[in-house]
Amino acid sequence: MIEFKVLKQSKKSGARLGVLKTPHGEVMTPSLVPVATLAAVKALRSDEIAATKSQILISNTYHLHLQPGEKVIKNAGGINKFMNWRGPTMTDSGGFQVFSLGFGRDLGVGKVASAKAITKYYPDKVERAIEKGGQPKNVSITEDGVRFRSPLGGEEMFLGPKESMAIQEKLGADIIFSFDECTPPGTTYDYMKQSLDRTHRWAARCIKAKKSKQALYGIVQGSYFRDLREESARHLNTMEGFAGFGIGGDLGESRTGTKDILQWVTPLLDARKPRHLLGMGHIEDIENIMAGGADTFDCTVPTHYARRGIAFTSKAAAGPTGRVDFNKAALLKDKGPIDRACDCMVCTGGYRREYIAHLIRANEITGGALLTFHNLFFFNTYVEKLREKIKKGLL
Repeated sequence: MIEFKVLKQSKKSGARLGVLKTPHGEVMTPSLVPVATLAAVKALRSDEIAATKSQILISNTYHLHLQPGEKVIKNAGGINKFMNWRGPTMTDSGGFQVFSLGFGRDLGVGKVASAKAITKYYPDKVERAIEKGGQPKNVSITEDGVRFRSPLGGEEMFLGPKESMAIQEKLGADIIFSFDECTPPGTTYDYMKQSLDRTHRWAARCIKAKKSKQALYGIVQGSYFRDLREESARHLNTMEGFAGFGIGGDLGESRTGTKDILQWVTPLLDARKPRHLLGMGHIEDIENIMAGGADTFDCTVPTHYARRGIAFTSKAAAGPTGRVDFNKAALLKDKGPIDRACDCMVCTGGYRREYIAHLIRANEITGGALLTFHNLFFFNTYVEKLREKIKKGLL
């Protein structure tokens, strides 16, 4: 199980400092949770991940179920021993795949999308994008769970509350999540209400099905409908069996929407329990995420951008965007580090922009590894600074 203690509650916002104690160590919160989808943060060894100041990782239940399979990981002694990671771990429930393989793929949208993006697919009327009783093209959502075909072998598969708990228990992470439907932008009120009620029933089944001592988080849903978000928060807060809460689903049409959703939800959740924001964490979002009361949040941005040649830096190093694109030929003449203000081993260890640009342009994996290390270190350092702001009463 886990223990969570709030060390300081901000008087300016919903932000708070805390410590999350798990069987594999402590996490100072708020904290970024890097994504280790297949029990790996792409391009980095586990000791390198720790050197980026990363405290806790989240892996993907659905993908690990496909390969290598949860039995392999259980036989290895659990996900920590399997990937040689000594710190705390989380696994998601697989519910996000309901979205990504289903409506997300159908609509071509992510968790945050504007109405304009949705009308590209439904030009007649946005509100009709996903109506009550609607189904995605390639996924069948039922009362018992979700039926779909494996993207690897094409065989039919089924994932529901009972199955999700069984898989996550074999994976052995410190923190696991209840099975839910991650809804997409463009969901109508009637569909969301139907989905929310089903997700709450699934949450109860997850509590009943769980046999392990792992910490189980319930996931608050409700899209951008305030009354449904509040209903979900209140409902989950009354359920016995949750050690913490996740906040998931589509998170509005803008970053402001995410901020609003956090402000609606977090005051209704037991303040003694940790809150995790699922799948959000652009650098420009993080301060709002903390101010909204999230204790942990996972995001692929630092690693995803790195593999595509993008480094996050201080504005002084890269202009107003704070990003440097190493695909650009001009950087082949730049003898400076990625960011002179950064203390990571890439920036201080003699790796120059010209060399990294060469690696990225030549599709050498080392380039992505160097940028991944830098980006994670940069994000974690920024989070450290924001924790200090909370401590000083400035956030």
